[in-house]
Amino acid sequence: MTLDRLTRMLAMKRHEERRADAYRKIQLGGLIVKAGLADLPSNVLLGLLIEGRERLRDPAVADALARRGAREFAT
Repeated sequence: MTLDRLTRMLAMKRHEERRADAYRKIQLGGLIVKAGLADLPSNVLLGLLIEGRERLRDPAVADALARRGAREFAT
C-alpha cells in the first residue's frame, strides 16, 4: 500500500467518525427537544442530566425511566 492510499484511507475513516459523531449529537438534541427541555439554560440542562446519571445507579429508577421513555416514543 502506498503512503498516498494510506493517507486517503485515514482521511476517510476520520470523516466517517466525524459524521457518526455529528449524527449522534443530532439524535441527542432531538431527544432534548422531544422532552421539552430545549428552552432551559445550558447549565440547568447539564445539571439535570448529571442528576439523572446519578439516579440511574438505582436499577429500579433506570427501569421506571426506560418505561416512561418508551411510552413517550409511542406517542
